[in-house]
Amino acid sequence: MPNIMIIDDDQSIGDMLAKVLGDEGYTISRAYSGTEAVMLLSQNKPDLILLDLMLPGISGEEVLKKIKDIPVIVVSAKADTADKVELLLSGAADYITKPFDIQELLARITVQLRRRNESDEISITAGELTLMCDTMTVLTGKGEVRLTRTECAILKLLMQNSHTAVGKSTILEKISYDTPDCTERSLKQHISNIRHKLQAISGKDHIEAVYGIGFRLKT
Repeated sequence: MPNIMIIDDDQSIGDMLAKVLGDEGYTISRAYSGTEAVMLLSQNKPDLILLDLMLPGISGEEVLKKIKDIPVIVVSAKADTADKVELLLSGAADYITKPFDIQELLARITVQLRRRNESDEISITAGELTLMCDTMTVLTGKGEVRLTRTECAILKLLMQNSHTAVGKSTILEKISYDTPDCTERSLKQHISNIRHKLQAISGKDHIEAVYGIGFRLKT
């Protein structure tokens, strides 16, 4: 199970989080100061971090700057929008204000771990198509196709479900975290753009509409 590091000097909050997350099946590591957190992170890499800001020693803001490639959910009593924006721009994956609803926090943790697992998949292959997720390009036997972020998210989902029709609502739900600009109205245009780009290089139509359901990748 994923390991979650709780960085919080409040013993009662840390104990509560450790128990709830342990009951959910997560393994837990804890740090009670910013200095301790930096030391532990130099030795082990958790899958996700819950970070308080008001820490003894090194502040939570400074700890955040030292964290690379680990999703961080800031858990803080600071509720000012400017603080939230600054932290998100500084690398935090999410922000939840104390006091918080534990079910909401669990949902946010689930989302971040899912997104991390998906981003770990650098490439995916279906038939003659290989999608390079990091560069948002598709390699075919006849050349390379560049996609937009939304097109990449859509094609990745279709390739993960090759030969299976994927519903329109399912596509919109699955890609909403990374591409909130995609709507039911624009989805058809994005699909059309992908089809034309692939067809221009490979000479084949790789996506078909399934009446009453959605779209399917043909390999």
